[in-house]
Amino acid sequence: MKRIMLVCLWWLGIACASPVSAEDLFMARSNQSFPETMLALQQAIREQGYTIARVQRVDIGLTTMGYQTDKYRIVFFGKPEEVKQLTAAYPRLIPYLPQKISLYAEGEQTIVFTANPAVFKTMYSEDGLTPVLDRWERDLRAIIGAVNKLD
Repeated sequence: MKRIMLVCLWWLGIACASPVSAEDLFMARSNQSFPETMLALQQAIREQGYTIARVQRVDIGLTTMGYQTDKYRIVFFGKPEEVKQLTAAYPRLIPYLPQKISLYAEGEQTIVFTANPAVFKTMYSEDGLTPVLDRWERDLRAIIGAVNKLD
């Protein structure tokens, strides 16, 4: 439990600077193995029309801090042309692009979580960004929903 809280707080601190509530975080717990969940997550991301930019290992830093895990990743993804347009039109959004979803193994289960893009509405009031954030929220709900259906 301590590990879940540490990871969630770390990720949310990076993902948003506004106060956080339960609806600001999308989370799924899968009884499938880490590799199966990772595969399903990547497939769900692609099915929503996104490209996976990279998968970053985080476990090395955690291991040096004394945590025992060898399965912790952050999946960065987006639509390349959309990311390019958004960075040009909304440069303050650059630190949050591309989108990201974290996952890690906890015993026999795999936890998947990400910030709800709706939190950005409180940070960025530009009208043109609202439809994009709404679509991202729908897409992420579908992606996390696909992981939830694994069991």
